[in-house]
Amino acid sequence: MTDWLVLTASLPTSPSGLRVRIWRALKATGCATLREGVYILPATAASANELWAIEKAIQDGGADAHMLKLQARDAAQEKTFRALFDRSEQYADFAQSLKGARKGVKIAGEPELRKLLRTLDQQLQAIRAADYFPGKAGASAVDGLETLRLEVEKKLSPGEPTPGAGAIERQAKEPFQGKTWATRKRPWVDRLATAWLVQRFVDAKPRFLWLDDPKKCPKTALGFDFDGARFTHVGDKVTFEVVAHTFGLEDDAALKRLGELVHYIDIGGIPVDEAAGVETMVRGLQAQHGNDDALLAASCAFFDTLYAALRLAK
Repeated sequence: MTDWLVLTASLPTSPSGLRVRIWRALKATGCATLREGVYILPATAASANELWAIEKAIQDGGADAHMLKLQARDAAQEKTFRALFDRSEQYADFAQSLKGARKGVKIAGEPELRKLLRTLDQQLQAIRAADYFPGKAGASAVDGLETLRLEVEKKLSPGEPTPGAGAIERQAKEPFQGKTWATRKRPWVDRLATAWLVQRFVDAKPRFLWLDDPKKCPKTALGFDFDGARFTHVGDKVTFEVVAHTFGLEDDAALKRLGELVHYIDIGGIPVDEAAGVETMVRGLQAQHGNDDALLAASCAFFDTLYAALRLAK
């Protein structure tokens, strides 16, 4: 049986601003309404503490509010309570949004497609955050968004790697000095950030090679971020995260945060506040520099600054 929080409240009629704020706060928790003035939320919900805070705010406003913690009296009542949190309608709307988005993939430009993916990802995250009893609809929505993301990446980056499976093998840095590191030309965020990571934390004197065709990568080069490369996506990790883990860099909090940024920009997932700004900067750097060596040099200066800022924010 689920533990439930039930808030009984008489919302203050005056001042009106307080009433509006409390109503908005109640809505933000994702709670359901049993009847007027009675609100219910699973006790394990991430917003449970906010519901307790609302009880206090109502009391401080001079009105009555009481929080009860209880379980349903039987299976039938439990089913009734859970039905109040059925998110199937929201998932159905999201599925329609995905369907509409797919129709525009072929004709939309990169900025529109990147923005579309971010918007859909944020919408899905919001639904899932309030989906306290997830089922097939949620899993289907996640799969649908991932399918759309792959379609977009296939258009924008035809050589985008397919995630591999298995454990990431740890390596010492010494055997990786003075190497040639090869990846697809016109690098995007993951490839640029990975090249920066290699140059700053792994190989003191790297040489970078930008490939027209990853299948023609020289055997002596260390490939990254393409199918069959020495370093590429593994499981849910993008190439930057894989390289950081390989060389034992993931304990650096600023690098970990940078990895989260790269991950979200590259394949989505948990939203990161700075992502839109970083994406805009990298897009601007690409527009300024048609030569990939020049692009990397400018990007390294940018990632140096970003890394320094993230270290201060620890």
